[in-house]
Amino acid sequence: MAERHPKVAQVDPVWSHVCEEARAAVRDEPLLGGLIHSGILHHATLERALAYRFSLKLASGEMSEQILREIADEAYSSEPELGQSARADIVAVYDRDPACHRFMQPMLFFKGFQAVQAYRVGHWLWTQGRRDLAYFVQMRVSEAFGVDIHPNARIGKGIMIDHAHSIVIGETAVVGDNVSMLHSVTLGGTGKEDGDRHPKIGNGVLIGAGAKILGNIHIGERSRIAAGSVVLHDVPCCKTVAGVPARIVGEAGCDQPALTMDQLIDDGV
Repeated sequence: MAERHPKVAQVDPVWSHVCEEARAAVRDEPLLGGLIHSGILHHATLERALAYRFSLKLASGEMSEQILREIADEAYSSEPELGQSARADIVAVYDRDPACHRFMQPMLFFKGFQAVQAYRVGHWLWTQGRRDLAYFVQMRVSEAFGVDIHPNARIGKGIMIDHAHSIVIGETAVVGDNVSMLHSVTLGGTGKEDGDRHPKIGNGVLIGAGAKILGNIHIGERSRIAAGSVVLHDVPCCKTVAGVPARIVGEAGCDQPALTMDQLIDDGV
């Protein structure tokens, strides 16, 4: 008879780190014990915790927490990439946002992270042909977080949206991996045209607060869009653009602007 080997437990460093922080937080601030236990420590996996948070934040008189929880659990069990993207997003927020000091903070307190994870469930619904339900998720994300992401938009992993007020991402927009953006960013169209009409954002791009990127244009990898800019034309890789309308004002200034979050423009760009 072949020798049976015990199943090796799968290591999940991000989730383990979140749980360690959560236990320490309960010791430090017992008044948050109920929130932290229900949001993190009562769950066996990150995916289960995210599904709970999704249902809690988006439930309303029109859709119960139980139904939303079942939808999210199905999404996470059917598409492992959702959980892997969430882990990359947690690390991205922790690494890039100076106001984030623990892995657990985005899960509990940061609406940019929570909005992106809810979008991911809505996008999964869209790809499954459940489009009315996907639109419902989009509506509730907009109402709950002030973030409006069409469920057909394609967004990579390692995403950090800081503050996340008034973010708009259109139906045919594509956002690459390791992108950082600040509040009031719009990835929109230029009118009533149909079809492929929204921006394509390359990997590692940094988009400053209030920037508007409009039309089916391409923003090259590792470029910087200065705060308040209106971008109407393609941007090459590794460049900084600024102004209304935006123009190239120099190089990106470093190899990974989305990671360094350096938004200063000077003679050295």
